Amino acid sequence: MAATTLDADEIEKFASIAAEWWDEQGKFAPLHKINPTRIRYIRDTAYAHFGCDSLKGKTLVDIGCGGGLVAEPMARLGAKVTGIDGAEKNVKTALAHAQAMQLTIDYQATTAEELAASGAQFDVVLALEIVEHVADVELFLQSIAKLVKPGGLLIVSTLNRTMKSYALAIVGAEVVMRWLPRGTHDWKKFLTPAEVIQPLQAAGLKHQHSSGMVYHPLTREWSMSATDLDVNYYVSFTRL
Repeated sequence: MAATTLDADEIEKFASIAAEWWDEQGKFAPLHKINPTRIRYIRDTAYAHFGCDSLKGKTLVDIGCGGGLVAEPMARLGAKVTGIDGAEKNVKTALAHAQAMQLTIDYQATTAEELAASGAQFDVVLALEIVEHVADVELFLQSIAKLVKPGGLLIVSTLNRTMKSYALAIVGAEVVMRWLPRGTHDWKKFLTPAEVIQPLQAAGLKHQHSSGMVYHPLTREWSMSATDLDVNYYVSFTRL
């Protein structure tokens, strides 16, 4: 049997609530809350990397695109966007919403390894909040590395495996605050920055920088941090 990054249980978990992707008060409410911060981070990182003030003319793939919460803003920034997801229901939801917004986005129900095997490469590769849900992390990281063009940019975001992340992302977010459905995350599948950076470096990419995303309970806002990577964090890479 060929290796795959698809985890059937994870696919079913998200496919079962695919209709709720664009409900800002629904099960994906936390993603809507962090979206402005992560979109700014992606935009600013890409602009700095390419020395531009627009993504016009750049090809971009959003791996594990879900309902299109990131793909649509990237399209509005001018990128030629491809969004892929292992759950066909997610892809259908994303496509319907993009069409309603009059946005042209190439959505595909496929995997990172299948896309890499096709020889496709992109200026920008995004793998956001997805690596902690795949069945084969090594294969996933190898595959997304192959998708980066020479001179291109890869941004990966995930959750760090720390006691702080267990307290905040599992107990706090799922049990106490009920921001997420119980069982959304498995703390054992969280990855430390080194567990993301080292395999991608071995795959030929150069690590550029890392940043954490921090929640401020008093203001109920999110911001990026250069030092606090204890819970949510982002790492960026380029292919020389």
